[in-house]
Amino acid sequence: METSLRYPGDSKALRIHAKQKFPIDSNTHLQVNGELDTRLGRLTYASAQIRHFYPDLSATLGVGLQYDKYEKLWYSVRGKKAFPVTNDGLLTFNIKGRSDVDKEFKERKSRGAAEFSWSIFNFQKDQDVRLRVGYEVFEQVPYLQIRENNWVINADYKGRWNVRFDL
Repeated sequence: METSLRYPGDSKALRIHAKQKFPIDSNTHLQVNGELDTRLGRLTYASAQIRHFYPDLSATLGVGLQYDKYEKLWYSVRGKKAFPVTNDGLLTFNIKGRSDVDKEFKERKSRGAAEFSWSIFNFQKDQDVRLRVGYEVFEQVPYLQIRENNWVINADYKGRWNVRFDL
């Protein structure tokens, strides 16, 4: 199980996030996520998705269900495609999208982004770094992610930010 501590700047509450992947075959798994808000003392997010990786295309596709903090059930579909920019694959151009629809098929939330991702192994001794710079299409906002080993910082042009520590 993968666990992390997350602190979003908008809610001012520490969240404990857990993720578990159950293999179905070599390129498919069931992924289950959950998040506990320590301020509220309750589960504020849960999801289950079947995710399939297409290695020849460097792409993934996922379909599933999610339950959010507003006690709403959503159906979701997501996809991601990576295009290597360099021969070693450390610099990639990614396109990704997601669409969620409520159980009555009346409300829909969509997200999509294009980003560059640069992985730098052994930036310093025993320190790996990943930089992502992207543009969220539906909100029309640029964003940045810096990952250093277990620490992740996300920020966007609208002033939103969050910090994550992977345990």
